[in-house]
Amino acid sequence: MSALSSLSVVPGMVPPPPLPAHRNLLDLHLQSQIARVTGGISPVAMSLAFQDWWQHLLMSPGKCCELAAFAASGVGGVGLARDSAGDGRFADAAWGDWPFSQYAQGFRQIEQFWRQATSGVCGVTPHHADVVAFTVRQLLDMYAPSNFPWTNPEVIQAALASGGRSLLRGALNWRQDMCRRIAPPDMAVPEPVGSGYLPGRDVALTPGNVIYANELMELIQYAPQSGKVYAEPVLIVPSWIMKYYILDLSPHNSLVRYLVEQGHTVLMMSWRNPDRRDRDLGMDDYLQRGVFAALDEVNALCGGAPVHAVGYCLGGTLLAIAAAALDSGDHRAHGRLASLTLLAAQTDFSEPGELGLFIDDSELAFLDALMWDQGYLAGDQMAASFQLLHARDLVWSRMMREYLMGRRTAPNDLMAWNADSTRLPFRMHSEYLHGLFLHNDLAEGRYLVDGIPVALSDIRTPMFVLGTQRDHVSPWRSVYKIHLLCGAPMEFVLAAGGHNAGIVSEPGHARRSYFRQAANLVTYGYSSPDEWLDRAVLADGSWWPYWQRWLVQRSSRKRVAPPPMGIGPTLGPAPGRYVLQS
Repeated sequence: MSALSSLSVVPGMVPPPPLPAHRNLLDLHLQSQIARVTGGISPVAMSLAFQDWWQHLLMSPGKCCELAAFAASGVGGVGLARDSAGDGRFADAAWGDWPFSQYAQGFRQIEQFWRQATSGVCGVTPHHADVVAFTVRQLLDMYAPSNFPWTNPEVIQAALASGGRSLLRGALNWRQDMCRRIAPPDMAVPEPVGSGYLPGRDVALTPGNVIYANELMELIQYAPQSGKVYAEPVLIVPSWIMKYYILDLSPHNSLVRYLVEQGHTVLMMSWRNPDRRDRDLGMDDYLQRGVFAALDEVNALCGGAPVHAVGYCLGGTLLAIAAAALDSGDHRAHGRLASLTLLAAQTDFSEPGELGLFIDDSELAFLDALMWDQGYLAGDQMAASFQLLHARDLVWSRMMREYLMGRRTAPNDLMAWNADSTRLPFRMHSEYLHGLFLHNDLAEGRYLVDGIPVALSDIRTPMFVLGTQRDHVSPWRSVYKIHLLCGAPMEFVLAAGGHNAGIVSEPGHARRSYFRQAANLVTYGYSSPDEWLDRAVLADGSWWPYWQRWLVQRSSRKRVAPPPMGIGPTLGPAPGRYVLQS
C-alpha cells in the first residue's frame, strides 16, 4: 500500500471511510471533488468520446462534404415543418408568425445538421457516438428559442396580456425555488401551494399494519376487505430507488387497494432510507434481509401457501435473482412461489437504453469516488440523471412555463411521490452498476448468491412480465430480453405510458391501453420484440384486470378465511415509519 493510501488521521478528525479495492486515497478525494462539480459525469469519458468522434470525422472527407452541402443548402421545407409540428416547444399557433417561424425553422435546421454530424461517422465506437449525440442534443436544447423571453411568442403574449404580471410571477417562482435549493436544512422555506402530499395522510392510505421490521425494511400487511380471500398471498417488492407508495397512491389509483378489493391478501415491503452509516450495505443484504426475510414471514403467516411475488423496477431485478436462487435446487426449497410478476424490470442490461450513456469504466470510477466520499448516492443526484434523459420536457419546458410565463404546474400525487426521493448505499449501488449494468453478470451467469452462481434459466415459476412503451429507465425491448434467459411459462404485456405512469394505470384512466399476445396464437421458438408486437392484440383500458385474472388462474379455486394480521403483535399502522424518513 502506498503512503498516500494510508494517510494518518489528525486527532479529532473524522477518519476516512475504508478504501475500495485497488483505489488510492488521494485519487478518490480528487475524483470525488471533480464529480461534485460535474454532477457525477466523468470529464475523461466525455473528452474521449468527443475525441473519438471528431478525429474520425476529420478522416472522413466524404462525410464532411455531405455536411458542408447540407449546411449550404439551407434545408427546410416540408420535412422540417413536419419535425417542428411534432415538437411541443413550437406547437402554439404563434410560432407560425414571422419572425418566430424563422427562429423555429432555423433552430430545427441546426438540430438536423448536428444530428447528421454526430451519426454515421465510420469508425466511432457506438458508445462514444451515442454520448456525443446525446450531449450535443442537450446543449442545443439549452439554446432553443423557446427558452428565451425575447424569442418566444407565447411568453411575449402572456406578458402583454397580463401587463407584465406573468413575468413577475415567474421571477417569484424562480426566487422561491432558489431559496429552497440553497437554504440550510433548519430554515423554513414555503413550499408551492398544494405540494404537501404526506404518506398516511394524503397518499398511502390503504388500511393495514406493519407486521415485521428489521434494519433494512418493514413488511406491511393490508387489511382484508372481504370475508374470504385467495389462499395465495401477494408479496410486492418495490424498488428502493424511490418509495413504495407509487403502488398505493390515492384510493382511486392504488394498485394495492385494487388487489385487496379483488380478494387478495397483499403484503408490501417498505425499504428504509439509508444514510452514511449504511455505506456497506450490499446487494446481498437487500436480498437476504429484504426479499428472503419478507418471504419467510409471508410463508409463516399464510401457513406455507405459495406466494404470488411481484417486483417493480430494481425490486423486480432483485426478485428475479431470488426466484433463480429458489428454483436452482441448491439454495432453498422449491414451491415457495406460485407466480412471479416483473413490472418494468430489467434482467439483461446489454441494451439498457440512454441510462447506458452514463455507464462505462471511467464514469463509474468518478461516481464510485463520489459515493465513497458521501457514503451514498443522494436522491437529488440520481434524479438529475433521470431528468437529463428528458431535459427538454422535464427541465427546459418546465422552466419556460414556470419562470417565463409564471404558471406553476398543478401538483398531483404522482409528482409528489417522484419528489420524495431516497438514497442508495455506496456498496450496493456500486455492485449494481458494476455487476449488472457494466458487466451484465446476471444475464451471463456470473451473479453469485451465497457464493453460488445463479442462472435465470433455473426459474420454473410461471411469469408475468410487463414493459411500458415510453420507458426510458427500463426500455421495454430490454425488459423483453428475459425471453432469451428463461424458459419458464411467460406472459408478456406491453402497456401504454412510461416507467411510472404506465404502472399507475387504474381501470377508468383515460387513454390507457396495452398489447397482449392473442389467446389463440400458437408460436414456436423465440420471437423478437418487433415480431411479438406485430402479432400482439391491442386492448383498450387498464392492464390491471388482465393481470389480476392471470393471478386468479394460478391461485386455488377455493377461497379461505383471511390470515391473521401478523404472527405476533403488530408494529404500528400502515404506512409505517420507514416511508416517512427523509
